[in-house]
Amino acid sequence: MPTAAAFPARQSWFPLLERGLAEDIGPGDATSDSVLPAGARLNCQLEAREDLIVCGLAVAEAAFCLVDPSVRFERRCADGEAVGKGFVLARIAGDARGVLAAERTALNFMQRMCGIATETRRYVDAVAGTGTQIVDTRKTLPGWRALDKYAVRVGGGENHRIGLFDAVLIKDNHIAAAGGVVEAIRAARAGVPPHLWLQVEVESMDQAEAAVAEGVDSLLLDNRSVPELARFVQSYGARCTLEASGGVTFERIAEIAATGVHRISIGALTHSVRAADVALEVQPSGAGA
Repeated sequence: MPTAAAFPARQSWFPLLERGLAEDIGPGDATSDSVLPAGARLNCQLEAREDLIVCGLAVAEAAFCLVDPSVRFERRCADGEAVGKGFVLARIAGDARGVLAAERTALNFMQRMCGIATETRRYVDAVAGTGTQIVDTRKTLPGWRALDKYAVRVGGGENHRIGLFDAVLIKDNHIAAAGGVVEAIRAARAGVPPHLWLQVEVESMDQAEAAVAEGVDSLLLDNRSVPELARFVQSYGARCTLEASGGVTFERIAEIAATGVHRISIGALTHSVRAADVALEVQPSGAGA
């Protein structure tokens, strides 16, 4: 079904799209400009070549419109929809040179975004009914933070902090540098606005007890075994949010969720996701868009 995820503000992704087009087209498309006559028109369609979750139609449309403002881009579905192989995502009609010049950049954006949304939905479906949320990390492609995290939301996942500015996450290096977990927590409490979410990475039950006693919002349990996670849940699951992370694979996701942790964060949703197979197909002359 279509997503309720809010699309990112234009300023967070449009300059990235402009740079993508500029680096690809440069001073002009040598192939299309020489092979295709000026003013030729083209009817095309964006197709899914595998089952996927749709994501990024607005960015693809913007890519074609930047090159050819007169292009007609007709969406045939919405972000968040699950579609099958061969499904037509959009129909496009416009200047032939312009459409083909924008093709690769539009596909680059859509393939990555559909890939993230599709992989996220796979994990979300795997923990359905457990109450566990699937969340992302800051391991996004540089410059792509807004789009990567939007694609996670489209796939049914949740966003962790957007950056270093909108939540406090005290990790092992912070604790070591501050002189201890309590010292780090108290320094953070004194130095940031009270509304910021405060999460602490803990490596032992003693650290967890100290952090929970200080009233933290969440414990980050990194690279813990399933039995260890279960013990943390038994002791602290009713007192704060517990998040499992590190070494999370699809094969392990169900057993991790079964421990009762509230959230599972997965860097692989964005740092090494496989691009979905989306293609632009030219339609025979006379086929309308």
